[in-house]
Amino acid sequence: MPEGIITALRAQEHDAQRVNLYIDHAFALGISLTTIARERLYVGMHLDAAAYARIEAAESVERAVQTALRAIEARPRSIAEVRDRLQRKGFAPETVNAAIERLQASGLLDDAAFARFWIENRQTCRPRGRHALADELRRKGVDAELVAVALDASLTDDETGRAEMLARTAMRRYATVADYQTFVRRLGGYLQRRGFSAETVLPIVERLWCERGSLNDADTGVDVKQDEG
Repeated sequence: MPEGIITALRAQEHDAQRVNLYIDHAFALGISLTTIARERLYVGMHLDAAAYARIEAAESVERAVQTALRAIEARPRSIAEVRDRLQRKGFAPETVNAAIERLQASGLLDDAAFARFWIENRQTCRPRGRHALADELRRKGVDAELVAVALDASLTDDETGRAEMLARTAMRRYATVADYQTFVRRLGGYLQRRGFSAETVLPIVERLWCERGSLNDADTGVDVKQDEG
């Protein structure tokens, strides 16, 4: 492990945010400007083995933070998602923990905020029932209590109303279904796969089947009144 005097801090040719550190005129390692600032490094500073090890560790954490930030820039992530990504990139457990702590302290990693984002995004783009949303967030490693709080806060409208809106949007797919049981199986299955309970789904499916029948009768001019005599 190099020990000695920092004799140069030279900007890297292809990355202005990184610097080559030289000890006793020999290249030692590449580090970020952030690590230089955090460790207060300067030309003429003496580094012993412990100081050098600390700098290496700090630089590893900085690289892990930058790796996580690139993932978060694509879309918000849960803590578990970031931890898994960093582990797959080969960072040591202590480095992963330190990077996550820094990101949490800066507010860039927040499972409560992530859960709210996920639910609101789903409801806007791909509506889901409470059960499906809870399962998705569970698989992303979000704590069950945080999930429950986020669901209660975000799903302020009626679950039945959301399910019916989705069902009506999907009705065109089932317009040619001729029998009730098939209609129930297909439309009901569609809604249940999106996390709505059977108790919510069945009344909606029955209502839409009746509406569909009424529309068909009206279109064909059929008198649906039974003959009383």
